[in-house]
Amino acid sequence: MEFSPIIYIGVTFYLLGMLAVGLFSSKKISGTEDFLLAGRRLPLWLCTAALSATFFGGGTILGAGGAAYGKGFIGVIADPFGAALCLFLAGLFFIRIMRRMRLTTVVDFFEIRFGKPAGLIAAVIMLSVYIGWTGSLLVSLGFILHTITGISANTAIIIGTIIVFIYTMAGGMWAVSLTDFFQMIIVMTGLAVITPIVISEVGGFSVLISRLPEGSFRMTPETGDSIDWLNYIRAWMVIGLGNLAGQDLLQRSLSAKSEKVAQNSAYLSTIIYLSFGLLPVLIGMAGSLLIPGLDNPELVVPKLALNYLPPVLASVFISALLAAVMSSADSSILACSSVLGKNLLPMVMKSVPDNIILKWARLSVPIFAIFSMIVALFVGEVYTLLLDSFSILLVGLFVPLTAGIWWPKANTPAALTAMILGSLAWIVFKFITPGVPSDMVGLAFSISAMILVTLFTKDKEVANPLKDVDGNILPYVDRLGILFSFNKK
Repeated sequence: MEFSPIIYIGVTFYLLGMLAVGLFSSKKISGTEDFLLAGRRLPLWLCTAALSATFFGGGTILGAGGAAYGKGFIGVIADPFGAALCLFLAGLFFIRIMRRMRLTTVVDFFEIRFGKPAGLIAAVIMLSVYIGWTGSLLVSLGFILHTITGISANTAIIIGTIIVFIYTMAGGMWAVSLTDFFQMIIVMTGLAVITPIVISEVGGFSVLISRLPEGSFRMTPETGDSIDWLNYIRAWMVIGLGNLAGQDLLQRSLSAKSEKVAQNSAYLSTIIYLSFGLLPVLIGMAGSLLIPGLDNPELVVPKLALNYLPPVLASVFISALLAAVMSSADSSILACSSVLGKNLLPMVMKSVPDNIILKWARLSVPIFAIFSMIVALFVGEVYTLLLDSFSILLVGLFVPLTAGIWWPKANTPAALTAMILGSLAWIVFKFITPGVPSDMVGLAFSISAMILVTLFTKDKEVANPLKDVDGNILPYVDRLGILFSFNKK
């Protein structure tokens, strides 16, 4: 297939523009807090854009589009529906107190609430998650560049990796936030352009509904089989609950200039994400009628763009696809560098000055990008890798994080047991019961361990109080994110 030079020119200008924004943002970096959290100064519009763009990645457009191509709505419960649930729950139950603690990373929470051993385990889990997730995003990037240029997917993955880590390394959270703002505009524009065009090619929305297989818009399993329902619950939980412990989500909230901004940006992002996240789902379902029999359904969205859009609009949409992937990849890589610089480095070096933390956080960006690229080169399916990555957060961190915020008696032995037992159960049951979603088993082990160990040890092992980074104890009050609160915090 030959493509118009306009597409190549448009995509090239987009990629150069992202590099320019990253280099411009480097001028704002004066210390670690600027690099990792944009100085905690993000306004509502920028925080909302960054949070929406972080979630709106390759899993949403390529992965969900491909899953909807074959299964309809029931195939995309995890993303976008579960992801939108995650954003809402974060604003309601988690963000305010974590912003009040003035954390830099989620690992900071585990160190303060449950001690350094818990922090170390959380750091290892976090790095595993985000290397895997970045790998899934780089696979998406490779798919897109391969589709429009014809170069090998592996070469495309390498090119995409280099571009992402250059602007992330240069500008940190400022670069990520500013590029996310522009990327989100491009994504929404691209989806708004292609969706009506593709649906009109089918014959309109009513024709689309009539031609799709029966049950394409179902939101629940067709059978009463217990395994089907367990997989269905898993689809809601793996991102809906698992990513509540995600560094990428909390890092944007921790970068907000106030609790109110952090909380309300989560609610606004929920609306934006669900509204625009349904568009690639509809595109994928329409694609099953327009180009049936695709060997790789995850390529349905870019193929539709190239087949049915004029060159200028195709250029805009392909840039939108790249924007969606890169906006998540930069956040994921920055999450890894934040954990290494802020949490792991102080564990091996005492009294680490701020300039050294900043130096290592920056240097770790290409290191983690390369690790993720290796994962991408060996794994070819976006949606599966995306869900497996967040399963680790669900079984390892979600339960102790939630208990640490909402249950004053939750103690260190219980948290350590829940983290280790939940993770081990997930790994073991992957092999001994392959037909059962092992992350649901791991979650059950984690919940049971958290409750039982706390109850049996609460008299001997007193729980650490919830404190901010300066050691000030925070009372267990006023932590619920009231919808669109207008208080001054």
